[in-house]
Amino acid sequence: MAANSKKAINKLKSLALVCTGGGLVFSGLCINQGNESYYRNVLMPATRLLPPETSHKLAVWCCKYKLFGKPHKQDDAILASKFFGHDMENPLGIAAGFDKHGEAVEGLKQLGFGFVEIGSVTPEPQPGNPQPRVFRLVNDEAIINRYGFNSEGHVVVFQRLKELKDSGKYNGILGINLGKNKTSPSAKEDYKQGVQIFGPIADYLVINISSPNTPGLRDLQGKKDLQELLETVIQTRNELPYNNKVPVLLKIAPDLTSQDIKDIASVINKKSCHVDGLIVSNTTVSRENLKDEEIAKEIGGLSGVPLRSKSTQLVAEMYYQTSGKIPIVGVGGISSGQDAFEKLEAGASYLQLYTSFIYQGPPVVSRIKQELAEILQGKGYKSISEAVGSNYKAYLKK
Repeated sequence: MAANSKKAINKLKSLALVCTGGGLVFSGLCINQGNESYYRNVLMPATRLLPPETSHKLAVWCCKYKLFGKPHKQDDAILASKFFGHDMENPLGIAAGFDKHGEAVEGLKQLGFGFVEIGSVTPEPQPGNPQPRVFRLVNDEAIINRYGFNSEGHVVVFQRLKELKDSGKYNGILGINLGKNKTSPSAKEDYKQGVQIFGPIADYLVINISSPNTPGLRDLQGKKDLQELLETVIQTRNELPYNNKVPVLLKIAPDLTSQDIKDIASVINKKSCHVDGLIVSNTTVSRENLKDEEIAKEIGGLSGVPLRSKSTQLVAEMYYQTSGKIPIVGVGGISSGQDAFEKLEAGASYLQLYTSFIYQGPPVVSRIKQELAEILQGKGYKSISEAVGSNYKAYLKK
């Protein structure tokens, strides 16, 4: 009897090992092949068993070590465009906030992003706000974060990116998003330092004055403060000993009044503070029509599907106010080719995503690009540029 029990236990152990091994092999194949259904229905929901910030760190780590399978296939030719003088395979980039410290640049490019933006980076290292500071609104496919510019600081991030550039391993487009320290006495000085240190190695710089998680930061979007800040930034850029034409983009908030929008447009149209592009938009403090009502009470910036129409409308507003003369990076709620196309026809020349990448996993990048290419072709467009601003009036505030 004892011998039979022992044999049964051994058989169960063997079966468990076979099942576990088979499951791991199956998972590995699905990850390697970029199986979207597996990511969306199995792997990404499984990561929700972890705290959101832990999942974020794990995702960055996986991108850093290129654990998300094969490199992406060549993009459809219709998606190719120019990005401030650089050839770009596709207009879809990863937004700042995912790779805050510039750790996973190569891995993100391998996933098929047309450009990579890291940061925000602050002059001095700072821990950011206390945890917990990231919250999932699963039913809304949204995230609330109040990280507060947690950053390793200029020196560490610069050294990491310089080594990457010098190695020759990365030949993609790299943007560096600049922030200010929470207790800094001078925002102008913080951004000036950022331009001075990162200007020589960046393909573009972003002046981020629109995060809702640093006290007083959004006040810099006011007409007087914005003009003074941008005059300092542009002058500093122009005086760089190397790469003194590096594009400077301004990232703005979606929670702007009509007067705010007009004021920003009037400032950036001035020669002394003329930026090369806009990023529209950052996260919102609005909490309209959310399903996860309890989590929605958390303080911080909301990203994802609920931000989509708000950001698209602001793209159209800024396209109109600048007469389409300043390139716009449209970001906020993009999770399909249709979402991407709407940003383009509202006036965006380039696109970024973040939250859908967290919910759907890396395959979302290839799917959005494929869907976008099919939409463009179906509507008779021959290039991305033909679609930019083609229907912006439909998205203007009524």
